[in-house]
Amino acid sequence: MERGFNGCPGNPILPAKTAAGFRNSRTWGGVGWSGFVPLWQVEVDGLEARGVKGLEALWTHWLEASVTGRPDRALDIRFLPGPRWDRYPRMKFPSSPPSEKGETAPRLGWGAWLASEPFRLFFLSGAVWSLIGVSLWPLFYGGQLTFYPGMPHARLMIQTFGGAFVVGFLGTAGPRMADAPRLSTVELGLLFGLHTANGVCHLKLMPAAGDWCFVGMLGLLLAGLLARMIRFRQEPVPPQLLLAMTGLVCGITGALMFQSAAVVASPWAWRLAGLLLYQGLLLPPVLGIGAFLFPRILGGHFTEADSPQTHCRQRLRAAAAASLIVASFFLESRGAVIPGYLLRAGAAAAYLLGEISWRHRSGELPRGTLTRGLYWAMGLGMGGLVAVAIFPLHRVAMEHLLYIGGFGLLMLIVGSRVLFGHSGDLAGFEGRRWRPRLLLLLVVLAATTRASAAIKPEIMVSHHNYAAGLWAGAVLLWTGWHARRFFRRDES
Repeated sequence: MERGFNGCPGNPILPAKTAAGFRNSRTWGGVGWSGFVPLWQVEVDGLEARGVKGLEALWTHWLEASVTGRPDRALDIRFLPGPRWDRYPRMKFPSSPPSEKGETAPRLGWGAWLASEPFRLFFLSGAVWSLIGVSLWPLFYGGQLTFYPGMPHARLMIQTFGGAFVVGFLGTAGPRMADAPRLSTVELGLLFGLHTANGVCHLKLMPAAGDWCFVGMLGLLLAGLLARMIRFRQEPVPPQLLLAMTGLVCGITGALMFQSAAVVASPWAWRLAGLLLYQGLLLPPVLGIGAFLFPRILGGHFTEADSPQTHCRQRLRAAAAASLIVASFFLESRGAVIPGYLLRAGAAAAYLLGEISWRHRSGELPRGTLTRGLYWAMGLGMGGLVAVAIFPLHRVAMEHLLYIGGFGLLMLIVGSRVLFGHSGDLAGFEGRRWRPRLLLLLVVLAATTRASAAIKPEIMVSHHNYAAGLWAGAVLLWTGWHARRFFRRDES
């Protein structure tokens, strides 16, 4: 297939912003560049290159021609078919170059836009489901429920709330980290439908059906990410993404184990399934997302390996952390509760300390309230793991330091960072205002109140209700604070 430069549809001159469009996977002429760049083999004036380098060669030659005063000279450009060329529609150049004032790519429709940024739906829905999950306890103690809400509460908070934030973040960042096309509207519809069905099934006391919906949701996301990495990724996948995907595998495995009669009949297998689902789903993604995003929150940049050796070391550290965490689940399920929790805490702490610079350096800007909240979340999360090792008889109560103060607070902080960044108001994340301060206070009080419910039996009911009210207040505050950002586009 040969096509001269002037034979390309649309304007024969590539605009300057097109180069940024190649790397940022903008959509020109209704076609996403990121879906095609890995398939291109371009020959420009006899020089052959593939993918992004080929496009850069094309742009460099045109720029050289324009500088010499011959922008309209004929370039010998060949677009050679890749191994899967015929499976994709023909690429289109923009019908006209962007203006000098910085015109952006054509505006996506609502469906395609939400599919490219699924966190907008999932973060909001997850927050709503968390309110439903914690409200079960006051309703139960008030005599409004006829069933004990232990299992529905746990499933809603982990699968429907925590799972929503995992799917929302990985569904948005995963394709970008893999240099692949964003989610399609069909994928978004299936994922959100399974997520909603998961919550409804658990509310209707149908745990098996709810677990299968959860497995379908995570399986669909995992399959989509793996397919994109295999088909489109030209460079090694970031280790942080592999660590985050370990959480998806743990969540799927734990939910599937609960469907087996043999697991139900085995105490150690039942405990292992619970650890894989309740902690394995969230802890590896927290580490992976943290190693990727926390440096940026703390004033640095998104972590990128600057050499193959650095990437290899990062991959080994991520693999070691994932292996140790899974090994700690087996240790605890076999009765070694204290060694299991200490190993888990040590592996998580070592990975985060090795991958992230937490110290505030001189000359850096003051850190905002939510940035400081990372320290609270890390402290409460690690404290919850250690507290279970110290007070194993109060395991369920102590674990809520990890679930509420660690996972819950981190999801709200990371969700805030994503919402600020994708609504064109990134500077707002670093503010020191009353809303983020009150948010941190409510979550910390909710975590400590729920953990202290095990101190005396006579305060258990009141502390369950207080903790539920405090968490509900925090989520309502967070949702109201970001209400206008959930569906605000960043036009730049």
